[in-house]
Amino acid sequence: ALEMCFEHQSFKALGDISADLDESTDPALLQRAADFFVDHKQYDKAVNLLIVGKQFEQALDLIEKHNVHLTEDNAERMTYAKGEVDKKVRSALLERIADIANAQGSYQLATKKYTQATKLTKAMRALLRGGDTEKIMFFAKKCRQKDVYVMAANYLQSLNWRQDAEIMKNIIAFYTQGRALDSLAGFYESCAQAEIDDYQNYEKALGALNEALKCLSKAKMKDMDEQERRVSSLQTRIMHTQRFVDVRATAESNPAAMMEEAASLLHEPGMEEAIRIGDVYGMMIEHLASKEEYSEAYRLIQELRARASQVDLSFYVNLPVIEAIHRALDIPLGAGAGNAGRNNDEVGEEIAAEEV
Repeated sequence: ALEMCFEHQSFKALGDISADLDESTDPALLQRAADFFVDHKQYDKAVNLLIVGKQFEQALDLIEKHNVHLTEDNAERMTYAKGEVDKKVRSALLERIADIANAQGSYQLATKKYTQATKLTKAMRALLRGGDTEKIMFFAKKCRQKDVYVMAANYLQSLNWRQDAEIMKNIIAFYTQGRALDSLAGFYESCAQAEIDDYQNYEKALGALNEALKCLSKAKMKDMDEQERRVSSLQTRIMHTQRFVDVRATAESNPAAMMEEAASLLHEPGMEEAIRIGDVYGMMIEHLASKEEYSEAYRLIQELRARASQVDLSFYVNLPVIEAIHRALDIPLGAGAGNAGRNNDEVGEEIAAEEV
């Protein structure tokens, strides 16, 4: 029957017959049928027959050359059982199957085959390309391999970890377990900046910076000069942050000292690498306004705008305070420098909207 199919080039009949062929079929006949399908560009059918005949490398060659979709079923059929062949042969075949699956975007299949081949780093890379966060975290915990932990932590940092405590906890755990203390220090620095940018919480930022310093001091970076530079930079940042925290703490008990220290802090070299000048000016402006020292408060507003022309004043000073200062001095709310690239009248519009 097969000879007749070959002679008459009956694709359908040969396809029907080939579906019933198995490992007991004469290998030469399987090869001939596979070659027939290749000659007539029926590559998926040829791949199937080559797999039946255990010609896995030839089947993979065909898949790669003609971009035949590698199904999970075919991948499993080409996977030798443990002990069936030499361990190195099995591992090399599994890795090649995984490479093809990965190239075709079948990341879950690629991860599975890389894992079976004990290529855990490549397995994690495939998972990362798939972007399934739960599976990435599960895989990292299961592998317990340093570079896999670090890869997972790096990926998690690209997510919205600020709003997800579980992701944040895993970043810290993975960097710790991966012994990547320099990376963990960098993450703590990011946490500190987030506390400042999102909540103006310098106390929590200070805690995160101190954790960063602990990690960086224990790290074993290859570039010792770079490590020393980072440690020194962190120490300076901690010093300025601690000073600002202390200054804010005296605002109620000794406001005169607070104003003096804050003014001094504004002229400290490197201060702006640790503290946003708007937070310092905002504290001083609001204190002066509370004492109805509006002229001096407005002078500081102008000074802030001179130092940071695109500053969003309303981010640092409450809108009712801005309104009170302008009203007391009979200055229109749009007067002065631009406000964070917005129209000059927008602060006034925001205040009007608040009052409504």
